[in-house]
Amino acid sequence: MVAQRPISRPIILLGLVSLLTDMASEMLYPIAPLYLTGPLGASLILVGLLEGLAEGMGGILKGYFGALSDRLGTRAPFVRAGYTLSAFSKPLPGLWPAASAVALGRLADRLGKGLRSAPRDALLASHAPIGAQGRVFGFHRAMDTAGAVLGPLAALAFLALRPGDYATLFLLAFLPGILAVLCVWRVQDVPFQPASSRRFAPLAVLSYWKQSPPDYRRLVIALTLFGLVNSSDVFLILKAKQAGFSDTAAIGGYVLYNAVYTLAAYPAGDLADRLGKRRVIGWGLGLYAAVYVGFALLTQAWQAWVCFAIYGLYAAATEGVSKAWIAEIVPPEQRGAAIGLQTMLASLSVVVASTTAGLLWEKLDPTAPFWVAAGGAWLALFWLRATTRA
Repeated sequence: MVAQRPISRPIILLGLVSLLTDMASEMLYPIAPLYLTGPLGASLILVGLLEGLAEGMGGILKGYFGALSDRLGTRAPFVRAGYTLSAFSKPLPGLWPAASAVALGRLADRLGKGLRSAPRDALLASHAPIGAQGRVFGFHRAMDTAGAVLGPLAALAFLALRPGDYATLFLLAFLPGILAVLCVWRVQDVPFQPASSRRFAPLAVLSYWKQSPPDYRRLVIALTLFGLVNSSDVFLILKAKQAGFSDTAAIGGYVLYNAVYTLAAYPAGDLADRLGKRRVIGWGLGLYAAVYVGFALLTQAWQAWVCFAIYGLYAAATEGVSKAWIAEIVPPEQRGAAIGLQTMLASLSVVVASTTAGLLWEKLDPTAPFWVAAGGAWLALFWLRATTRA
């Protein structure tokens, strides 16, 4: 009998959709704070609040639609609708150059992400062979993050030709987004028998906590503790600018982070399959703490480049691996609710983390958010080591 390939056609297709969507999003993500705080005159507190609200709203919807996909026994319709909404949110600030349009476009994009994320990850897990969850999620994160490399590079190339023309850039981001929409309709569903025939309740995802496996609860507590200090990456970009980066260099640092993440995601998933998810995530949290101490002590531009590169290794060791671990812990018919609840709690934590980071930066000291984040990462690592099994 021939062994099933870890990376099959449906997984490649979902990876391509994520690459194109993230390319569109990341053309704008590092640009948006510069656009808001520059030409539109928004404060850092507003930037942090917007990021927190966008992630928080998306997080609540991840939980809701993840649980709903479990109850309906289907994933693909949620995936298709979510990617379509995100694509059509991209050009809004280009058509209407105002801070409110940037905010509305960002919120609509996160709404689409909330609609698709948990069902998509559950669908990925359904296509993954036994023992290859880490590699499947690592491959998907690599494809997704490749878009995060191509997007900012495209933005840099455009801004080099037309400096400060942010409005047109928002319009151009619609192109890869619409290509993703065309591809996502080719994604095959994997129907399954729902675990319950009871009427679906809006808060069903919260009730999943009581019926979830103990290993799942312990892992989610560790990830949520970490989420409470893991603020938006825009603060890394802004801190690099404070250390002497130009707008172009700040975006370049973000590109370097995503490039390292892209190259390391699949090997990290493979290591997680071989050595255990707990160990690899622990390494990732340690790297995160080191990076944030580095940003707190940042005095020269070259140090920021090093920190951005190590930050890519942290992301590769944690983001896909944590979802792969959850997919192994829970049965297939519960994966939507399980992944949805974890990502919902993580996204709601970003509301606290990003808003607090903005306040600490402006009211206390620009280094304060980074010291707090490093301490929180060590706390989460201690909990993970003390309560979960290898």
